[in-house]
Amino acid sequence: MADIDNKDQAEMDPADMEDVEEVEEEETGEDENSKARQLTVQMMQNPQILAALQERLDGLNGSPSGYMESLPKVVKRRVNALKNLQVKCAHIEAKFYEEVHELERKYAALYQPLFDKRSDIVKAAYEPTDEECEWKADEEEELTDEMKEKAKLEEEKKDEEKEDPKGIPEFWLTVFKNVDLLSDMLQEHDEPILKHLQDIKVKFSDPGQPMSFTLEFHFEPNDFFTNTVLMKTYKMRSEPDENDPFSFDGPEIMCCTGCTIDWTKGKNVTLKTIKKKQKHKGRGTVRTVTKTVPNDSFFNFFTPPEVPENGELDEDSEAVLAADFEIGHFIRERIVPRAVLYFTGEAIEDDDDDYDEEGEEADDEEGEEEADEENDPDYDPKKDAAPPAECKQQ
Repeated sequence: MADIDNKDQAEMDPADMEDVEEVEEEETGEDENSKARQLTVQMMQNPQILAALQERLDGLNGSPSGYMESLPKVVKRRVNALKNLQVKCAHIEAKFYEEVHELERKYAALYQPLFDKRSDIVKAAYEPTDEECEWKADEEEELTDEMKEKAKLEEEKKDEEKEDPKGIPEFWLTVFKNVDLLSDMLQEHDEPILKHLQDIKVKFSDPGQPMSFTLEFHFEPNDFFTNTVLMKTYKMRSEPDENDPFSFDGPEIMCCTGCTIDWTKGKNVTLKTIKKKQKHKGRGTVRTVTKTVPNDSFFNFFTPPEVPENGELDEDSEAVLAADFEIGHFIRERIVPRAVLYFTGEAIEDDDDDYDEEGEEADDEEGEEEADEENDPDYDPKKDAAPPAECKQQ
């Protein structure tokens, strides 16, 4: 045994030897609890042990312990009382969200004059003053007066060479193209129409009415349809489901209704005409048949699937409605209040920065794990070698 111990020590790194000697010296005269604590510390510094422990915990996450089933009947009775209290909490939470909706309605009225002025600037109904146009960008902070004057002259020269544009051309189209959630809906044939979009407004339901909100898309006169406003209304519910009260997690969109678009003849981009050749089975003659079929378009947004009274939908309709609800909520919560930041791309950059930070944190954690592995005397790099290509998990 002594030879084996000496051999093990000889193979250890000198720094690790010092750690062992220190532990042995400290263990002299210490009680069993102290030994257990030190052993725990050493184990928790081993990345392989930590990984195995985490895997075990992940397997237990979300699984019932079985303790509830083992409780006496009298204790289960008291747990039922707690669950009834939880239901009452859910109803209070529903009232809280109803008041939040009232606050949203109140502050929407305060925001609206600013949004109206934004719309006037975009569609050239109002020209902002020099004072309103002053903005100190970050890159201008360190510029000298001479450089600023030179930059100003160059901008004025460029403006003289170009035609004087009215308002802010293609404002909302640019917003849509800058946001992945919306750009995925856009087709090339939608863009000429959306160039005529002048404003998007959010209208909340009146006090005392069921909770809902309406998105209004305001268009200037165009060659595609006669509507000046296209609307989409989302009806919400803010009360716990009697059959499943614990699933309540705030207001949920129950259904949505669009509007009829009065398309100019031949301009309906939600439909397309296709030609198919059909061969007669008996005579062998061929004829060409023309059919009108649905076409991918952003403007399908205004004709969502109808929810039947029983609430049952097929999988495709459920997927369409789920995406529809997400888009409607995003337009209401993010796009309308912060449109200029999505136009410039600053809002997208902020979102990207958040993801970058998470990525950097992940990289740091990986670096720490690699360092721990290198310092671990029991670490065998061969064990962590990548498996053959056919064994890799997808």
